[in-house]
Amino acid sequence: MKYYTIIPAYNEEAFMAITLQSLAEQTVLPAKAVVVNDSSTDRTADIIHEFAQKYPWIKLVNKSSDAVHLPGSKVIQAFNAGYETIDEDYDIIVKLDADLILPDNYFETILNTFKNNPKAGMVGGFAYIEQNGKWILENLTDKDHIRGAFKAYRKECFLQMDKLRVAMGWDTVDELLAKFYGWEVITINSLKVKHLKPTGANYDKTARYKQGAAFYTLGYGFLITAIASAKLAMRKGKPSLFADYINGYFKAKREKKTMLVTKEQAKFIRKYRWAKMKKKVFN
Repeated sequence: MKYYTIIPAYNEEAFMAITLQSLAEQTVLPAKAVVVNDSSTDRTADIIHEFAQKYPWIKLVNKSSDAVHLPGSKVIQAFNAGYETIDEDYDIIVKLDADLILPDNYFETILNTFKNNPKAGMVGGFAYIEQNGKWILENLTDKDHIRGAFKAYRKECFLQMDKLRVAMGWDTVDELLAKFYGWEVITINSLKVKHLKPTGANYDKTARYKQGAAFYTLGYGFLITAIASAKLAMRKGKPSLFADYINGYFKAKREKKTMLVTKEQAKFIRKYRWAKMKKKVFN
């Protein structure tokens, strides 16, 4: 199977070389790796160019955009800019962050999983962060969720769900839509990815409001949003974030924000979420 990877990058000079070297050391290399330099003001573009000179399968794409970093929209706009430069002669498309160290068998294992399971629509490992000299699980999501930092999609699944949404919540709606269309989302415990920059480290209050808005545009409804908000705030160790998420939800509802899913898909999502919650309670 052939895989292409797209890496959005904004001011990642501290990690860019580490990520690309990790990719270059894979037991199965990508057919193409497009790295999108999104208006960086540091040496990110220079580092990408140096690697592209050494590895012909790496390509640098420069993109100009607003310097404000909000989760979802900026990174997926950069991803899409990279996607526009490739052909569709791939089996697997991968979205990677620019601050990762991948185990050297990461993509070999991912591709074997896709090969062995024709219903596998998305596959990924788990994110680990460094604390006190030890690498521990970045426990912000359930174990059946693939982190947005390293998403691998079967082409048929990726195209069927109409690619990625340019909005916060893109890395949740993709999995829900994959399941809506009958695909499986598979996480592999043995694939431990070192995430060098903790998720949301630079997110401000505006970004937290957008998280609440994402719950609205995913069609969760208030009760599921309240439960999801409380759960996320507790996992981040900041209960006060709950109010920001809820305020963001109601702001989006008042403004009648455009939904990320259809009514039929939203109904499926609510049913799926409730079933998952009940399973946790009774198991």
